[in-house]
Amino acid sequence: MNIRFYEWAQLTARERAEILARSEQDIESVRESVRGITEGVRDRGDAALREYTARFDGVDLGDRPIAVSTAELDAAAGLISDEVRAAVEFAVDNVFRAHEAQLDRSLRTTEVRPGVYAGERAGPIPSAGLYVPHGRGSFPSMLYMLAVPARVAGVEHVAVVTPPSRDGSVDPACLYAARYVGVDTVYRVGGAQAIAALAYGTESVAAVSKLVGPGSMYVAAAKREVAGIVDTGLPAGPTESIVLADGHADPWKVSLDLMVEAEHGSDSQAVLVTPSLPLAEAVREVLPELIAEAPEPRRGFLEDVFSGYGGIIKSESMEEAAEIVNAFAPEHLQIQTREPYDALGLIRHAGEILLGEHSVFSLANYATGANAVLPTGGNARTWSPVSVRDFIKYSSVVHVTAAGYETLRDHVIALADYEGFHTHAQALRRRDESL
Repeated sequence: MNIRFYEWAQLTARERAEILARSEQDIESVRESVRGITEGVRDRGDAALREYTARFDGVDLGDRPIAVSTAELDAAAGLISDEVRAAVEFAVDNVFRAHEAQLDRSLRTTEVRPGVYAGERAGPIPSAGLYVPHGRGSFPSMLYMLAVPARVAGVEHVAVVTPPSRDGSVDPACLYAARYVGVDTVYRVGGAQAIAALAYGTESVAAVSKLVGPGSMYVAAAKREVAGIVDTGLPAGPTESIVLADGHADPWKVSLDLMVEAEHGSDSQAVLVTPSLPLAEAVREVLPELIAEAPEPRRGFLEDVFSGYGGIIKSESMEEAAEIVNAFAPEHLQIQTREPYDALGLIRHAGEILLGEHSVFSLANYATGANAVLPTGGNARTWSPVSVRDFIKYSSVVHVTAAGYETLRDHVIALADYEGFHTHAQALRRRDESL
């Protein structure tokens, strides 16, 4: 196969914009059909969930309840190998360690003037719905990446939605991860219908305060449809990655790492950005050989990505390469350069930054402890990875003493009068009067 290759300096502004476009922009094309699904769930509840699960997932739930039973959760451990159980526990423990460091429940105030204290108090949101994909594979890692920060934050009701397998069951490793993390509510439903169920609630699915988790363009479109009903969290659509490398990088390792995120699906994106023509040429030669070794359906996904949204971009310098990365604001970024910390200083926008050839996307996706649920579609310019903070809300806390009151009073009266708020000023002017 032919890997797409571009020399950045030779491209027009329009061509550059087209290269930086990504599959997430296709989401708008499915908004209309998704709107019908979300409205169907809103109006018909469980009946719509069962109908859409049969139509879109090819699964007839029959008499199975939409909520996974305690017996199914208990049985999950016996359906996976000791090796997988140990790996889940190892990774979950790492994620707990990394996220517990983010938790801060203290009441913090600052004395902004003598007798005037202002600050904030943190507390968990009441409920969260976590979307765990299943259509292109099983993702227990996604479950614990979402559930651990919610549990650390202290969210009282944490619910997981995930598409069922053909027989109506839920992936046992996901169920084991849910039980190990401490999540007891799992629903066997996915797609846009699952997002609608969490937003509106049905006979079986309790509505939640916030939705978090990546998914297909249909899931992303459904989140946009219900955004006025529920907090839909960070934008997490089809996955995307960039490897930023110089001439010191090993083309074999670069090629291996480029394929990691690309194998998620045909709507993924994977790009090598480098100022080194020899590296670009070597990767362009090696990559097709590695892709040919992949089993289906992963091979098909890889072929689609590197002939579609992926490829190699040759820059004139490392500085220009970094600017290309910043313009893209990728979900995943790996830096394979002689001095990765120097290159890090050039990067302003990326959801995740992995330094050095040993910091492989695979390791970060599963077990380094850092969260692997990241903003996509260029949203790394303003959004951050999922963390405990996604499940925490803050209340402003103010305490004004008598001395502080006197310090503030006249200034606030002047401002209230200027803005025309009569009772704001009266609450201060006439405070010392009595009935």
